[in-house]
Amino acid sequence: MKRHRWIGIGGASAVLWAGAWMIQAQEADPPAHADCSFFGKERVARRAASGDLTVQVAARLGAPRGKTRAASTGSTIDQHLFAAMEEAGAVPAPRTTDSEFLRRVSLDLTGRIPTPEQVVGFLRDGSPDKRQRLIDELLASPAFVDKWTMYFGDHFKNTEFIAFTGVRRFPPGRNAFWKWIRDSIEANKPYDQMARELIAAEGGNSFIDGASNWLVGGFVINRPEHDNWDQQAANIAQTFLGIKHFDCILCHNGRGHLDELSLWGKTATRTSAWGMASFLSRTSATRVPFARDVLPNLYYWRLAPRVVDPRTQRPVPVYPLNTTTGNRPARRPVGEVTSIEPVYPFSGRGPEPGENLRVALAREVTSDFQFSRAAVNYLWKEFFAVGLVEPVDQFDPARLDPDQPPPEPWTLQPSHPWLLNDLAREFAADGFDLKALMRKIVTSEAYQLSSRYEGEWRPEWERLYARKRVRRLWAEEIHDAIAQSSGVVPNYNVGGFSAWSQRETVFTEFPVYGPVNWAMQLPEHRNLPGGTAALFLDSFLRGDREDLGRSGEGSLQQALSLMNDTFVQQRIRANGPLMRRALALSDSELVDLLWISVLSRPPSEDERGQALAALTTGSRTAAAENLLWSLYNKVDFVFNY
Repeated sequence: MKRHRWIGIGGASAVLWAGAWMIQAQEADPPAHADCSFFGKERVARRAASGDLTVQVAARLGAPRGKTRAASTGSTIDQHLFAAMEEAGAVPAPRTTDSEFLRRVSLDLTGRIPTPEQVVGFLRDGSPDKRQRLIDELLASPAFVDKWTMYFGDHFKNTEFIAFTGVRRFPPGRNAFWKWIRDSIEANKPYDQMARELIAAEGGNSFIDGASNWLVGGFVINRPEHDNWDQQAANIAQTFLGIKHFDCILCHNGRGHLDELSLWGKTATRTSAWGMASFLSRTSATRVPFARDVLPNLYYWRLAPRVVDPRTQRPVPVYPLNTTTGNRPARRPVGEVTSIEPVYPFSGRGPEPGENLRVALAREVTSDFQFSRAAVNYLWKEFFAVGLVEPVDQFDPARLDPDQPPPEPWTLQPSHPWLLNDLAREFAADGFDLKALMRKIVTSEAYQLSSRYEGEWRPEWERLYARKRVRRLWAEEIHDAIAQSSGVVPNYNVGGFSAWSQRETVFTEFPVYGPVNWAMQLPEHRNLPGGTAALFLDSFLRGDREDLGRSGEGSLQQALSLMNDTFVQQRIRANGPLMRRALALSDSELVDLLWISVLSRPPSEDERGQALAALTTGSRTAAAENLLWSLYNKVDFVFNY
């Protein structure tokens, strides 16, 4: 393996960056939880103790370059947060510099770093509205569609195979779901419409009807139908309401299990959870062989109404209490009650006469204020690194109203309850427009605060958002930043049917996913894009969209991957597009180009001096390769700050 000479500007940072992983990995212990096979300690989402990480990374970046003090713009976000800072005596960080803002918002909105031309153009632009114009350009870019297709692929757990339930969508179903998500993001489809289409999806062929694949993900193979309805209800509660504890009460009453975790949950009953699952009990899914003679084990899913029992020709009851088997405790009659009518537990309402049950459920979910609150909180975390409620999928409905605070010793759950409610109301009033919500967030002065801080920093100010919290880049963002900046862009083929057989013409009925250049364009994480590239991405904890969620935690393996992996080594060589261009320049111009290409900013005077000195030692070509390698291992390459 080729050895690289440590250059102070990168090598020392790489060591400190590896140490930063240790800081980020030091998380608070998970809350105690009753023994529950569906929600034990290992399944409790934990909030990373990332405050120390922000302090450490910002310290490596040096003192704030910008001295402009941020102030409220009058937006909802700024009004709430700056008032909270003032009340607490917290002085906000300075406004972030133009180069930092350009890189930050580009990564947050598109998952891509800016090009050198974009960096130079933005820094030279003296117009006062250039940040707003940049935001509009990013929101309209194809890369925006790529990133948020990946995000909602995570959120909706789009995978080819679900080990927990034994369900296979197969690559064609996964690809169809990916296309539905991508088309929705590209069209800026209202989020409530997306939710309704998923909850009430109809489809005769899951290889074509992309939205039907979300409901398919809630089916459980070789178990009673009740397991399907319960799992789908749990998925709806977590995905669209942010209430993961709903999964618990589908097994048992909350009392004795959720007493210390959820004020709402401690009094919630299993019967009320069944009422929500009952909306799903009139839908069946059939596995239909696709090409029995060619691939006998390949099938698609067909969703159909389940109204009449085909054996008896009698109407089937909604959620019958008639099973003692399955993944959850027995569903037995409760007194004289032998079936559970569909009732949405958070409103007490059921379907209208003759209304399709899943259409009714979709209406109830999307008209629930918690639907808007949960969506805002999920997206807020993507931009501020920590949600207004944490963990983001463990809302406690009884601890959200600041006008009706919970009894002691319980406290309000959101860090800023009025802000969360106001943003949720505005999101609904804006027609659940995802781009409008994101624009509102990134145009706020609170979002544009620096991660650097002068003076004494107090840990209790973290919850005030008085400085930018750093986040480690997604696996795909790291991969794509290296590929983009080096100019060595890969070409990955993600197959559908043709990945299995090029011979059969029947497979031409469905499009192949096709070649992609960016990791952010992959339809799922597991085993893609294959080979060493998949291992490189996996080292940065992109998750599996099932038990393992995407994580910003770190490890020494990640540091070693950036130092030694062939994906990096192949992109620092002198024959690459960036290096060929750089080596044709003067030493000073070479340094500027590498910094702007990789870090999206010019070098500091100290960095320039070290880099120029390194270029005069030994082979200029080898020194330039070492310099590029050092930048990929620099702390501010790996973090969004």
